[in-house]
Amino acid sequence: MTSPSGADLISALSNQMADAVERIRRSLVTVNGRQRQAASGIIVAPDEVLTADHVLERDDDLTIQTDDGRTLAARLVGRDRTSDLALLRIDGLGGDTAAQADAPARVGQFVLAVGRPSPGGPMASLGVVSAVGGPLRTRRGMIEQVIQTDATPYPGFSGGALIDVTGAVLGLFTTGLIGGVALAIPSPFAWRIAHTLAHQGHVRRGFLGISSQPVTIPPGQRAGRTQEQGLLIVRVEPDSPAYHAGLLIGDIMVGIDGVVLNDTDDLQAVLSGDRVGATVSAEIIRGGTLVTLPVTIGQRKGA
Repeated sequence: MTSPSGADLISALSNQMADAVERIRRSLVTVNGRQRQAASGIIVAPDEVLTADHVLERDDDLTIQTDDGRTLAARLVGRDRTSDLALLRIDGLGGDTAAQADAPARVGQFVLAVGRPSPGGPMASLGVVSAVGGPLRTRRGMIEQVIQTDATPYPGFSGGALIDVTGAVLGLFTTGLIGGVALAIPSPFAWRIAHTLAHQGHVRRGFLGISSQPVTIPPGQRAGRTQEQGLLIVRVEPDSPAYHAGLLIGDIMVGIDGVVLNDTDDLQAVLSGDRVGATVSAEIIRGGTLVTLPVTIGQRKGA
């Protein structure tokens, strides 16, 4: 029995990738929400399509085109600018083509970016996962989780799917977060946002009402803690959660709700929607003494 040749292995991988695109194609739609270029979307429920927020330049007169050639009116249910996600509802979409949130992405694995920027059928580009992580600060705000890939982002691919070589959906593809860089919102996270948008039309994001900057805490002022970094509060907004909690300019915030704060990204990661309205403990160093204050996390305006 002879082992497969290199050409056989390449052929098998090639066929597997083509099969993966075939598996996802019925879950992809063309989204018509701007003048210059149609975009893509993923069916996530029998009457719902998740797409990239930045491709919707209007809120009405929206349509989608399905794999079987139908053109259907779409209604904007909600959008989350921070994650660049928007949810559309389409009466009569039907079918069993809803994509499922699948396995997490792994750095180095082969992936396919698949979009449907025109009614002619899906398009695909090949790449690898370059990085997985978060939070990441973008021009739209702080996003909790992202996948970075070197797959080519052809025009109209935003809102499409990032899949592995079996067709499993790893994320929703977008170039709208950092100046055209190809990123994907991990599918479990994106699907959760879709669920939130379906029920309340927006995503709640936390707000304290402070401006801060990372600082190195001198050894003699760490109040018994071992961490070397903290957040120096340089502004407290009037009538904000921080103001009512008693936080002061000059305080160094070192923790909140049990999470150690070394920089502003750490703080933004804590201020997620499930903490809005919750009263948590803020740990600050004031005059070399550790002080704990209760603070009720507010909701960011426009979120």
